[in-house]
Amino acid sequence: MTNNLSRFFYRIASWKTLLLAVVLYVPFPAYVFKSLEERMNTLAGRPIGPIDLLTGYDPDRIRQMVAAYGPEGRDIYAQGELTADLAYPVIYTFLFCIILSMLFRNRPYAPFRRVNVLPLGIMGFDLLENACIVYLLWTYPASSATVASFCSVFTNLKWGVSMVVLGLVLYGLARQLTGSQARLSDRA
Repeated sequence: MTNNLSRFFYRIASWKTLLLAVVLYVPFPAYVFKSLEERMNTLAGRPIGPIDLLTGYDPDRIRQMVAAYGPEGRDIYAQGELTADLAYPVIYTFLFCIILSMLFRNRPYAPFRRVNVLPLGIMGFDLLENACIVYLLWTYPASSATVASFCSVFTNLKWGVSMVVLGLVLYGLARQLTGSQARLSDRA
């Protein structure tokens, strides 16, 4: 399955597809999530922020945040997780898959052939994290410490895979630049 998906992304990766992915991506961090966070913070009466953006936290912190959101804040956050934050992982995964496909297409180094589908790992962990957050929001105050622990693990795995993907993007860009400069110096 990953072979077929990898080939699909290599086949559709182009500047037009990249532009489409960027256009779909930008409204989420620029408007949708910013607006959602402002509403949650207003209802809580203080800036708390979303659980999704944390790294390296313990389950007690999640449960404190869930309590601090208040009933309306928890409802708004859960709605956001079940709407915008279901679409967002699909969109950023598509964007990262296109970027990696463009950077690693036609590269002779075999270990990187399927690197373009690695962002699917981010999406998977993000969706699992979202499921845990919604569960904690809906079941408050009887929130499960086990679910909060899983939430923390999924969040850390999401950010860990994200760092690997970012590293690969930077590596791919560096390879592109050094390859371009080598070709330019060969022509001179």
